[in-house]
Amino acid sequence: MDDLVKSGKVRYIGASNFAAWQLMKALDLSHYTSQAAFVSLQAYYTVAGRDLEREIIPLLKDQKLGLMVWSPLAGGLLSGKYKRDNQGAEGARRKNFDFPPVDKERAFTIIDVLEPMAKAKGSSVAQLALGWLLQQAAVTTVIIGANTMEQLEDNLKSVEVKFTPEELQQLDEVSQLPAEYPGWMLDWVSRDRQL
Repeated sequence: MDDLVKSGKVRYIGASNFAAWQLMKALDLSHYTSQAAFVSLQAYYTVAGRDLEREIIPLLKDQKLGLMVWSPLAGGLLSGKYKRDNQGAEGARRKNFDFPPVDKERAFTIIDVLEPMAKAKGSSVAQLALGWLLQQAAVTTVIIGANTMEQLEDNLKSVEVKFTPEELQQLDEVSQLPAEYPGWMLDWVSRDRQL
Protein backbone atom coordinates (compact mmCIF):
# COMPACT_ATOMS: atom_id res chain seq x y z
CA MET A 1 0.00 0.00 0.00
CA ASP A 2 2.85 2.35 0.80
CA ASP A 3 4.21 1.92 -2.74
CA LEU A 4 0.80 2.78 -4.20
CA VAL A 5 0.60 5.98 -2.16
CA LYS A 6 4.19 7.01 -2.90
CA SER A 7 3.72 6.38 -6.63
CA GLY A 8 0.60 8.56 -6.64
CA LYS A 9 -1.73 5.75 -7.71
CA VAL A 10 -3.58 5.97 -4.41
CA ARG A 11 -4.02 9.18 -2.45
CA TYR A 12 -5.09 7.81 0.92
CA ILE A 13 -5.60 4.44 2.52
CA GLY A 14 -8.17 3.36 5.04
CA ALA A 15 -9.17 0.31 7.00
CA SER A 16 -12.51 -1.39 7.43
CA ASN A 17 -14.00 -3.26 10.37
CA PHE A 18 -10.88 -3.16 12.53
CA ALA A 19 -10.90 -3.49 16.30
CA ALA A 20 -9.33 -0.53 18.10
CA TRP A 21 -6.19 -2.52 18.98
CA GLN A 22 -5.73 -3.59 15.34
CA LEU A 23 -6.11 -0.05 14.05
CA MET A 24 -3.70 1.37 16.63
CA LYS A 25 -1.18 -1.37 15.90
CA ALA A 26 -1.35 -0.54 12.18
CA LEU A 27 -0.98 3.18 12.88
CA ASP A 28 2.03 2.56 15.11
CA LEU A 29 3.64 0.32 12.50
CA SER A 30 3.14 3.01 9.85
CA HIS A 31 4.64 5.63 12.16
CA TYR A 32 7.72 3.62 13.11
CA THR A 33 8.42 2.41 9.56
CA SER A 34 7.64 5.81 7.93
CA GLN A 35 5.05 4.23 5.67
CA ALA A 36 1.66 5.55 4.57
CA ALA A 37 -0.82 5.37 7.41
CA PHE A 38 -4.54 4.78 7.42
CA VAL A 39 -6.47 8.05 7.39
CA SER A 40 -9.95 6.61 7.84
CA LEU A 41 -11.93 3.69 9.11
CA GLN A 42 -15.02 2.28 7.43
CA ALA A 43 -17.26 0.83 10.14
CA TYR A 44 -20.82 0.12 11.23
CA TYR A 45 -22.35 2.90 13.36
CA THR A 46 -25.96 3.96 13.88
CA VAL A 47 -28.14 5.56 16.51
CA ALA A 48 -29.20 1.96 17.30
CA GLY A 49 -25.66 0.54 17.16
CA ARG A 50 -23.28 2.79 19.06
CA ASP A 51 -20.67 0.16 19.97
CA LEU A 52 -17.93 2.20 18.25
CA GLU A 53 -18.20 4.77 21.02
CA ARG A 54 -16.51 2.47 23.54
CA GLU A 55 -13.02 2.27 22.03
CA ILE A 56 -12.92 3.15 18.35
CA ILE A 57 -14.37 6.66 18.28
CA PRO A 58 -12.04 7.86 21.06
CA LEU A 59 -9.16 6.36 19.03
CA LEU A 60 -10.33 8.03 15.80
CA LYS A 61 -10.58 11.40 17.54
CA ASP A 62 -7.20 11.02 19.23
CA GLN A 63 -5.43 9.92 16.04
CA LYS A 64 -7.43 12.33 13.81
CA LEU A 65 -8.84 9.64 11.50
CA GLY A 66 -12.07 9.94 9.56
CA LEU A 67 -15.04 7.63 9.99
CA MET A 68 -16.92 6.31 6.96
CA VAL A 69 -20.15 4.73 8.19
CA TRP A 70 -21.59 1.67 6.44
CA SER A 71 -25.17 0.46 6.94
CA PRO A 72 -26.22 3.73 8.60
CA LEU A 73 -29.84 2.57 8.73
CA ALA A 74 -28.95 -0.75 10.40
CA GLY A 75 -29.75 -2.82 7.34
CA GLY A 76 -32.99 -0.90 6.81
CA LEU A 77 -34.26 -1.32 10.38
CA LEU A 78 -34.10 2.46 10.87
CA SER A 79 -35.74 3.21 7.51
CA GLY A 80 -39.19 3.67 9.02
CA LYS A 81 -40.55 0.51 7.35
CA TYR A 82 -40.21 -1.64 10.45
CA LYS A 83 -42.45 -1.42 13.50
CA ARG A 84 -42.33 -3.27 16.77
CA ASP A 85 -45.55 -5.14 15.90
CA ASN A 86 -44.72 -5.57 12.20
CA GLN A 87 -41.29 -6.82 11.18
CA GLY A 88 -41.48 -5.24 7.72
CA ALA A 89 -43.24 -5.81 4.47
CA GLU A 90 -42.81 -9.01 2.48
CA GLY A 91 -39.61 -8.76 0.49
CA ALA A 92 -38.06 -6.26 2.91
CA ARG A 93 -34.33 -6.78 3.27
CA ARG A 94 -34.25 -7.78 6.93
CA LYS A 95 -36.96 -10.43 6.35
CA ASN A 96 -34.45 -12.58 4.46
CA PHE A 97 -31.12 -11.10 5.52
CA ASP A 98 -31.23 -9.98 9.15
CA PHE A 99 -27.92 -8.12 9.19
CA PRO A 100 -26.20 -6.32 10.84
CA PRO A 101 -27.10 -7.74 14.24
CA VAL A 102 -29.14 -5.23 16.23
CA ASP A 103 -30.77 -5.30 19.65
CA LYS A 104 -34.23 -4.99 18.14
CA GLU A 105 -36.02 -4.10 21.37
CA ARG A 106 -33.62 -1.21 21.88
CA ALA A 107 -33.91 -0.21 18.21
CA PHE A 108 -37.70 -0.12 18.38
CA THR A 109 -37.50 2.06 21.50
CA ILE A 110 -35.35 4.46 19.46
CA ILE A 111 -37.79 4.27 16.54
CA ASP A 112 -40.61 5.08 18.99
CA VAL A 113 -38.79 8.37 19.68
CA LEU A 114 -37.82 9.02 16.05
CA GLU A 115 -41.32 8.58 14.59
CA PRO A 116 -43.07 11.49 16.35
CA MET A 117 -39.95 13.62 15.95
CA ALA A 118 -39.92 12.91 12.20
CA LYS A 119 -43.62 13.70 11.91
CA ALA A 120 -43.16 17.02 13.73
CA LYS A 121 -40.28 17.95 11.42
CA GLY A 122 -41.98 16.81 8.22
CA SER A 123 -39.15 14.33 7.74
CA SER A 124 -38.81 10.58 7.57
CA VAL A 125 -37.40 8.28 10.25
CA ALA A 126 -34.56 7.45 7.86
CA GLN A 127 -33.69 11.13 7.44
CA LEU A 128 -33.49 11.59 11.21
CA ALA A 129 -31.41 8.44 11.71
CA LEU A 130 -28.97 9.63 9.03
CA GLY A 131 -29.14 13.20 10.34
CA TRP A 132 -28.18 11.98 13.82
CA LEU A 133 -25.07 10.36 12.34
CA LEU A 134 -24.16 13.54 10.49
CA GLN A 135 -24.29 15.36 13.85
CA GLN A 136 -21.63 13.09 15.36
CA ALA A 137 -18.21 14.74 15.43
CA ALA A 138 -16.31 11.58 14.48
CA VAL A 139 -18.37 10.92 11.34
CA THR A 140 -16.84 12.24 8.13
CA THR A 141 -19.11 10.50 5.63
CA VAL A 142 -22.04 8.11 5.48
CA ILE A 143 -22.36 5.39 2.84
CA ILE A 144 -26.01 5.00 1.92
CA GLY A 145 -27.42 2.03 0.04
CA ALA A 146 -30.71 3.06 -1.48
CA ASN A 147 -32.54 0.57 -3.69
CA THR A 148 -34.81 3.09 -5.38
CA MET A 149 -34.58 6.70 -6.53
CA GLU A 150 -37.24 7.56 -3.94
CA GLN A 151 -35.08 6.12 -1.14
CA LEU A 152 -32.02 7.95 -2.45
CA GLU A 153 -33.86 11.27 -2.59
CA ASP A 154 -35.24 10.71 0.91
CA ASN A 155 -31.80 9.80 2.29
CA LEU A 156 -30.16 12.84 0.71
CA LYS A 157 -32.58 15.14 2.57
CA SER A 158 -30.89 14.04 5.80
CA VAL A 159 -28.29 16.79 5.30
CA GLU A 160 -31.08 19.31 5.94
CA VAL A 161 -32.11 17.80 9.29
CA LYS A 162 -31.63 20.10 12.26
CA PHE A 163 -32.00 18.85 15.81
CA THR A 164 -32.62 20.95 18.87
CA PRO A 165 -30.36 20.24 21.86
CA GLU A 166 -33.40 18.71 23.58
CA GLU A 167 -34.04 16.35 20.66
CA LEU A 168 -30.41 15.24 20.62
CA GLN A 169 -30.56 14.66 24.36
CA GLN A 170 -33.77 12.64 23.96
CA LEU A 171 -32.13 10.45 21.30
CA ASP A 172 -29.01 10.09 23.41
CA GLU A 173 -31.04 8.96 26.42
CA VAL A 174 -32.73 6.13 24.51
CA SER A 175 -29.71 5.07 22.48
CA GLN A 176 -26.58 5.53 24.56
CA LEU A 177 -24.63 2.49 25.60
CA PRO A 178 -24.81 1.26 29.17
CA ALA A 179 -21.65 1.96 31.12
CA GLU A 180 -19.08 -0.81 30.78
CA TYR A 181 -15.75 -1.44 32.49
CA PRO A 182 -13.20 0.13 32.21
CA GLY A 183 -15.20 3.13 30.95
CA TRP A 184 -17.18 3.62 34.15
CA MET A 185 -13.99 3.31 36.20
CA LEU A 186 -12.15 5.86 34.04
CA ASP A 187 -15.08 8.26 34.44
CA TRP A 188 -15.12 7.68 38.20
CA VAL A 189 -11.40 8.24 38.78
CA SER A 190 -11.35 11.36 36.59
CA ARG A 191 -14.50 12.97 38.04
CA ASP A 192 -12.48 15.55 40.00
CA ARG A 193 -10.58 16.56 36.86
CA GLN A 194 -13.62 17.32 34.73
CA LEU A 195 -14.69 20.94 34.40
